[in-house]
Parts: sequence; C-alpha cells; structure tokens
Amino acid sequence: MSETYRIEMTDISKSFGGVHALSEVCFRVKPGEIHALAGENGAGKSTLMKILSGAYLKDKGEVRIDGKPVNISSPHMGRKLGIAIIYQEFALAPDLTVAENIYLDHLSSRKGIINWSKLYKSARELVESIGFNINPRSMVRDLGVADKQVVEITKALSEKARILILDEPTAVLAPRQTERLFEILRKLKQQDVSVIYISHRLDEIFKVADMITIIKDGTITGTVVPTDVTTDDVISMMIGRKLTTMFPKRESRIGEEIFRVEGLNRGRKVKNISFSVRAGEVLGIAGLVGSGRTETVRAIFAADSKDAGRITLSGRSLKIKSPRDAVKSGIGLVPEDRKEQGTILSMSVRTNITMPSLAKVLGPLGLIKNGKEKKITQRLIERLAIKANSTEDKVTDLSGGNQQKVVLAKWFGADCKVIFLDEPTRGVDVGAKVEIYNLINELADRRLAIIVISSEMVEVIGICDRVLVMRQGQIQQILEKEQLSEENIMRLAIGKN
Repeated sequence: MSETYRIEMTDISKSFGGVHALSEVCFRVKPGEIHALAGENGAGKSTLMKILSGAYLKDKGEVRIDGKPVNISSPHMGRKLGIAIIYQEFALAPDLTVAENIYLDHLSSRKGIINWSKLYKSARELVESIGFNINPRSMVRDLGVADKQVVEITKALSEKARILILDEPTAVLAPRQTERLFEILRKLKQQDVSVIYISHRLDEIFKVADMITIIKDGTITGTVVPTDVTTDDVISMMIGRKLTTMFPKRESRIGEEIFRVEGLNRGRKVKNISFSVRAGEVLGIAGLVGSGRTETVRAIFAADSKDAGRITLSGRSLKIKSPRDAVKSGIGLVPEDRKEQGTILSMSVRTNITMPSLAKVLGPLGLIKNGKEKKITQRLIERLAIKANSTEDKVTDLSGGNQQKVVLAKWFGADCKVIFLDEPTRGVDVGAKVEIYNLINELADRRLAIIVISSEMVEVIGICDRVLVMRQGQIQQILEKEQLSEENIMRLAIGKN
C-alpha cells in the first residue's frame, strides 16, 4: 500500500508575463512533518506556497490533499481545506486590537453580537500558550515588529489548520522566542499538522526540520534529510556554486572619529546613550528584541523625537528635527520594517532608489534628467543583483529580499557619511547576504561610518569591528573585536554577570 501524503504537488508550473516562476515542480509533505523549503530570493518558494494556499492559480499540474485532487481557486478555499499561511510581510489590520486580528474571520456569534470578554480571554490564552505575553486589547499599530509577528502566528494557529505555512517566521524574534516557536511547531507535529517552514536561516532549518526541499530558478534541485547533508551542501544546491566564506574578509583601515552621540534619551526606551564611530569602521548594535536598539536609531534620525542628547558629525553639532534634516546632514537609515518605512511599494524601483539623491539627477531648471536617473538606477540594480525586469517595475511586485535590496540601494547611491542599517539582511537569502556584506565592506573602504543593528549574533561578530550591546534601553558594554563571541554578547544582553 502506497504512503498517503498530506500534500502532493505534481508538475506545478507558473509564469508571469512570459517569465517562468515555476517549471514542473514536484513537492510532497507527510502528515506530522516539518518540511523546510529553502532557496534564494526569487527562486519560487513563495509562488509555490501561494499556489498551495490559493492566492495564485497554477498554469499546469495537480495538487492533492490527503490523497484527494483539489482545485484551490482562492485563499478562502485554501482555508476551508485547512491551509493557513503566514507571509513574510504582515497582513494585519493596524487599527484593530490584537484579539480582533486573531479572530477576524469569526468575530460574531450566531446572533451577531460579539462576546468581548470571551474574545479577549481566548486571545490571551492562545498567545500565552505559545509562550508570549501580549495584551489582547492593544492596538496592532502600537506593537513592535516582533509582537506583530507573534500575532500573525497566533492568528494562524487559531484556525486549527492541518497545513501551516510559515514564511520567515523568526526574522524578528529573539533566540528565546524562536525556541518557543520551535516548541509549538513540535507540538503541532505531534498533532499530525504538516508544517512548511521557509527560512534563510539554515541553522534553524537544521534544528527544526524533518526534511529539506531546495528550489532554484523555479525548479527543485533536491529533497534531503538534514542529518544526511551539511549546511554547505544545502547552500550549493541553493546558489548553484560553492560558497567559500559567509563573511568576506576586510582589511580594516579605521581612521578618525566622524560621528558621535552623547547623552541621548527618549522616555524609558533610550537611556543616556553615548557612543562614537570612526571613518571606515563598522559598529554593531546587539541586544534582545525590546532592548532599545531600533528606538535609539530612530531617535538619532529624528524619526522619533528625543528628550535630550547631542549628535556630532565631523566635529560639527547637528540640529536634527526631522529625517529630512538627517539626510541633508549626510546620515542615511535602512529601517527594520522595509514595507512600512523603507519603500513606497506602489512606486517604481527607479523612483525609490533615487529618492534620497535627487540632486544628482536634476537639470538646471529643476527637471529630472530621465536618462541619467535610469542609468544610476540600472547601475545599482546590477551592483546589488536586484531581480527586476526593468527600472520601472513596481517595488510591490518584487520578492521580499529584492525589496530589501531596493531599500539598501537608496542609500548606497546617496552621498552619506554615516549609514545606519537596521536588520539589513532580514528575509534575505544566503547568497544575497554575502553580497550585502561585500557592499558594507565597500562602504567602509570609502571611509564611511557604518552602524549595523542585527538580531543575529553571528552576523555582528562576522562583519563588525566593535559591538555595542544594549539591554533595557541602556548600553551594557562596547566589545572590541577580540572580545566578540556569542557568549559575551548574550551574557550582556540578558544581564548575566
């Protein structure tokens, strides 16, 4: 008797405007299996999952659920079949509460009256069941990125799905929160739920997955058992070549101090922050989610108002009252949330990339030189290996990782002296990470001051010259290169002496 699979996708093909996104892909997942799907940005992972969930219609092929052929013609049909998907980008209603978002599809009772106390109680219990503590009455717009991700996960779990698809679910979670999520996934596995886990963090995949399927350029390059392969084997199948090193070497030529922050304060989130960065230096800012890293950067950039503090650039005291002032002063920021803060999704790649540096493409009468603008944009598209058909593609049509590259390209093309990169490789595949690390090295070689905020300790250790560790809005210590280790960073981040 042949084995019954929870999911069987056979010879799935999909094209967009003549571009083949998927070509005869075969993908199978057993009941009670955590199956990882790995591949570079634009490889076809999200397209395959959107076909499974009903967001896209396939051009060719067959889908079977528990051995039965199905035609998943819409997301509603997908949900009826027990398929829940959490996308890399949030799909929450910001002006509703946490509880309302979790139970959005079944808010009312048979009489059309909402039992609010029961709703909030159920939401609290569900959130707490996966190890988190979020007030169910909080408005989603007031939550941090990590808490928004938790709400997404909880919302999917509330629907009692038989198939749960997670697209980069831990991108903004701290290590402890990630471990809690893994515990939940293992519980779901015991309940015969099939989990499809999409992540660029290969260490997570090897820790949690029973099987790994690798997709490249719309085709499957292999399905393997984690214990039978190494990380290097998976990377080779993902990018089609051997990856010699994750963190490119850089000959640090650190010069004089060019940027200084003194006595920066903002409420309880930012307390008396002082540090400096030198020309050609890459300074890391590490800490757990909620430690005040992002809040510190937003106060410096005047995205949020500060209570006190002095900012100096090349010996000159700056009066930054708005992000516009920061950009004019030569400070750039790649924000943590590219969708909400980093790009205008409905506009073209060209418009987004040249936005901070319009002076470079303006003619004598203040009109944009279209030819020059396209030339600059095309050069940056090629330099950052952004997968786009043209400079006029809308950013919303790009994959998540390529959207991140557009945000990076904005500032790589501007005349900044200081660049803050908040989670620059969030949601970016292994090959693209190396490209970004090379670009950071290039910027340092150009004598810029680079500040990298990252949740990945391996990343800050691999690319930074020094690392500033924060906890509860305060600097715990600034570690020199020779002091950098995961143990030292975590000890400071959790306040363990």
